[in-house]
Amino acid sequence: MEVAGLRCIEPSFADLIDDAYTAWLEDVPADEGRMLVDEGDEPLAFAFHTEQGWLMGSFHLKEPTLALIEHFEEIPGEIFQEERAVFEDAVREYYSLDLARTVTPALDDLNPDRIGKARDLLSEFWKGRSFSSCLDCCCGSGLGSLVLRERGIAPLAYDNDPSLLSLGISRGRLLPEKTMYIDGTLAEHYCRGADAGLGLMFGEINTFNEGTWEAITDALLGLAEYCLITVGTEREADLIRSWGKSRGCRVETAENTRDPIYDRWVCELERA
Repeated sequence: MEVAGLRCIEPSFADLIDDAYTAWLEDVPADEGRMLVDEGDEPLAFAFHTEQGWLMGSFHLKEPTLALIEHFEEIPGEIFQEERAVFEDAVREYYSLDLARTVTPALDDLNPDRIGKARDLLSEFWKGRSFSSCLDCCCGSGLGSLVLRERGIAPLAYDNDPSLLSLGISRGRLLPEKTMYIDGTLAEHYCRGADAGLGLMFGEINTFNEGTWEAITDALLGLAEYCLITVGTEREADLIRSWGKSRGCRVETAENTRDPIYDRWVCELERA
């Protein structure tokens, strides 16, 4: 937008779908404005010069209101254009780098041996399969994203644990422009569809959090044609199987003996 010191008004990436910030922009006192549109002339962002400097609201995940557009038209302003994918990467990077600066990384890092085991696991189960896009669901500190990039795939990763995301970014396993700090049950609001979905070692699924993990799984299945999910126990694999079957997916489960703890059971789910 050719301005210096631009700041986003939404406190976190997860807040980008909240219309409350649109209402604030509609009335913000400003003496100059900027609008960014994509290659199809759809609005991506509005920025206003205020007493606090340049403030921007993002609209690649929600629609701007007529009141906001009229507010922009009331003051001197310019319109700029950028590819939607470029803008989306930039916004994810903005919030990911802010998270990495403000959140202390988790103390416990990956056992280096697990990287090789995850690499071998994908080589076995994805033999003969080729994907151009993949969602790394509940990515943690980025093991899945690392091995996916080795396979030539640029994954879009998300998790709701900021300390693990901070660790993954600091270690270079997670790329800031491809990482989101969001609630996985709401992934459909932040992601477009993908060829594949990966969920390495979904966290312990028990009677208290079973509903949440079902919602996370359901959201991923709604976005990806094919999913590979690993869990620690056969009971958890049976739950994943039942959730996939309820969505009409073809489901296969298999025991993975590479590690006695992690990724012990592998679930493959594919839309029928």
